[in-house]
Amino acid sequence: MKATCWQGRNRVTVENVPDPEILNERDAIVRVSSTAICGSDLHLYDGYVPTMKRGDVLGHEFMGEVVELGKGVKNLEVGDRVVVPFPIACGACNACERELYSLCENTNPNARLAEKMFGASTAGIFGYSHLTGGFAGGQAEYVRVPFADVGPLKIDSGLPDEAVLFLSDVFPTGYMGAEYCDIQPGDVIAVWGAGPVGQFAAASAQLLGAERVIMIDRFEYRLRIAEENRGVETLNYEEVDSVPEALKELTGGRGPDACIDAVGLEAHFHGPSYMYDRMKQAMRQETERPFALREAILSCRNGGTVSIMGVYGGLMDKFPIGAVMNRGLTIRTGQCHVHRYLRPLLGRIENGEIDPSYIITHTLKLDDAPKGYDIFKKKQDDCLKVVLKP
Repeated sequence: MKATCWQGRNRVTVENVPDPEILNERDAIVRVSSTAICGSDLHLYDGYVPTMKRGDVLGHEFMGEVVELGKGVKNLEVGDRVVVPFPIACGACNACERELYSLCENTNPNARLAEKMFGASTAGIFGYSHLTGGFAGGQAEYVRVPFADVGPLKIDSGLPDEAVLFLSDVFPTGYMGAEYCDIQPGDVIAVWGAGPVGQFAAASAQLLGAERVIMIDRFEYRLRIAEENRGVETLNYEEVDSVPEALKELTGGRGPDACIDAVGLEAHFHGPSYMYDRMKQAMRQETERPFALREAILSCRNGGTVSIMGVYGGLMDKFPIGAVMNRGLTIRTGQCHVHRYLRPLLGRIENGEIDPSYIITHTLKLDDAPKGYDIFKKKQDDCLKVVLKP
């Protein structure tokens, strides 16, 4: 079969690789109908996530048709159309029983690597380095899905792939980021990053009752998509002297009630501080460029919440812990517990509350995956989200 393979920093190729096989009675084989390039895939593409190996199959946002089942999977049938969540969860461990599915204790066969990095292991994740299990990803014609009796969501309606594909990751991730804000009537929510996760964080904040949503980014086309589709307020950070001060002006001097970081470790900025962090990251003296997170902390009102959905992998410099502690801020974060949100968010889509397909700007063949990565990284051709069709 064909699959998108990591070949080193800033290089992916589409290669012929062996077809996946059933290895465990709880496995399924899914023929992929749609898959997407995620912003967090760029962290792999750019070489910032360790333990990648040449030939690793990428992709953690995918859906398709079940073509083979292990004998232990009783809730699916061959021919079922399913969306597959990016974390792999067993459904029975302490974390899964608490609905903390991205922290499953049983699905990362390389737990020792994660323990060295983070102190404890996360769940296995499709197509996201050997740190999270080395599982082949979904930017391929077929994929093996472990614990298929727990993860995949059957889609019975006639909704197109484009409407439900993002249940695999970015829609639930954005929703969890907004849910973590404990939104109350009248709240103002600020979202850093107008990429796919930021778009859905803003949309979800509205669904959860926020009075105002302010989105911060530097690309006008991404801000325009948010304005046209969700009616949010926008702020181009390159056009103001200080984002925290600009947000105070927009909120009567107090600051947003909650701030969502949907950017992560490769944040951009302008001025000397950007060069400082970029040099330290390039020299591996820190692993993150945390401009968005610093701004979110310094912008949030006293006693507010900072929700971190952008991916971070290691250590950062100049984290403003003094502001967090002295101003009584709450920080909530985590890889999304996608399984928890699948059915509720599918219901919102089916009820017409939201059509997630508005973020798609490019649909390409799987063979064009290298082009997709290139234009997505470089923000060419007003690229917000790339969907690949095997």
